[in-house]
Amino acid sequence: MNPDVQIVSLSRSKADVRRFLNVSYEIYRDDPYWVAPLLMDLEKVFTDANPLFDHATMQLWIACRDGRDVGRIAGIVDRNHNRTAGDRAVFFGFFECVDDREASRALFKAVNDWARQSGMSRLLGPMNPTTNDECGLLVEGFDSSPVFMMTYNPRYYIPLVEAEGFRKAKDLLAFHIDLATIPLERLSRIADKIKQRNPNLAFRPVKRKTLGQDLVKVKEVYNSAWQENWGFVPMTDAEIDFMASRLKPLLMEGLIWLAEAGDEPVGFLLALPDYNIPLKPLNGRLLTPKIFSFLPYLFGWKHPARTRVLTLGVKEKYRSKGLESAMLIEGLKVGFNAGVRESEASWILEDNVMMSRVIEAIGGRVYKRYRIYERAI
Repeated sequence: MNPDVQIVSLSRSKADVRRFLNVSYEIYRDDPYWVAPLLMDLEKVFTDANPLFDHATMQLWIACRDGRDVGRIAGIVDRNHNRTAGDRAVFFGFFECVDDREASRALFKAVNDWARQSGMSRLLGPMNPTTNDECGLLVEGFDSSPVFMMTYNPRYYIPLVEAEGFRKAKDLLAFHIDLATIPLERLSRIADKIKQRNPNLAFRPVKRKTLGQDLVKVKEVYNSAWQENWGFVPMTDAEIDFMASRLKPLLMEGLIWLAEAGDEPVGFLLALPDYNIPLKPLNGRLLTPKIFSFLPYLFGWKHPARTRVLTLGVKEKYRSKGLESAMLIEGLKVGFNAGVRESEASWILEDNVMMSRVIEAIGGRVYKRYRIYERAI
């Protein structure tokens, strides 16, 4: 290892986490596409208030050269993942590094050594910090900014990661949907026919005032509909509540839908406005005069012209009935009427053929690809 590169182990204290997160500002200083995450929100992920730490441990490292922080990485052992998947994996996440192979090698060595000492057998990532959060390395689609809660990285990260022996475990797809070119009226008729063919099912939007009681139903659908998916880990009640508390101020009514058969929840759609558009000028900080340009979006007086479909799923016995299409169409209609003109559906597993076909049927096309890597320890 190059002696000019020093690896510093950090705790999850507020000061150490802030130092850890500030590394990204060095990496992306001149990158026109990067959108700084809102620091006051991202910092919550590293605190004990995050119920992830009821079943996970995390270690942070910084790479320094010539007195400057030039890279970072986290190691995460999620016991729920390992128990669910029958795995002995350590996730690596929050990886950032200047284009310096010695620095990146030192970072991966640090997480590899920690994983070995923890008795694990492979590294898997990037996970920031799990598959229920932001994950994947961008490997295609470097010509635009990321949408809300999706990752972004320079192109040179690919050779940095692959130089350390990492190989593809799974690709995640992002679809672009141009609402100006899809026939919404025809799709509305299709949605109506789906509802007519399924008179025992009801579709309704989730509203802020009903979110608390609906979370139980959302959790039931999520932990049932996705249980066969690669990388799936059931979310605990506390994790659902934690995520909801972070997202509730950002919800736009009409973009979240539940499908129900009587009292049983059977399908769920979650879409959000792409807040990365108004957040970009803030550079991750609310305490700036530029906050006044963001407030109209926060209070719902204005809406970004793009949305992101985060989750769309149906319990297995209710699939092949068109429920996914019906909920997606309803959400797109609400968005279009609010001034939304494009949407991203992400992320979709590369081998989830059924969901890809649903999105392609309404005009979606793959325009970005993210990769989860793995390597034996």
